[in-house]
Amino acid sequence: MTSKQRAYLKSIAMTMDPVAQIGKSSLTEEGLKGLEEALEARELIKIAVLKNCGDDAREIAEAIAKRLHGEVVQVIGRKIVLYRPARQKDKRKLVLPS
Repeated sequence: MTSKQRAYLKSIAMTMDPVAQIGKSSLTEEGLKGLEEALEARELIKIAVLKNCGDDAREIAEAIAKRLHGEVVQVIGRKIVLYRPARQKDKRKLVLPS
């Protein structure tokens, strides 16, 4: 992903609300399944890491991206932004600048 594409996704994510929260139990299979569905439907999601989660937000972001084959757009404090294009080309909503 180029810096121009990353900047474009960050600008979109700025106005988004988190679609999921990661709490005390950190990453669970159910949580990952929900994130998978959200990524497929939206392509770009924001996740909030709650204060009672003992894990580092950057590590959680990398683990989610690896498991769901997505890309970490940014991690600011306890907010994570992930991107993954929809698997079916006709369902893609975001067009990244080249």
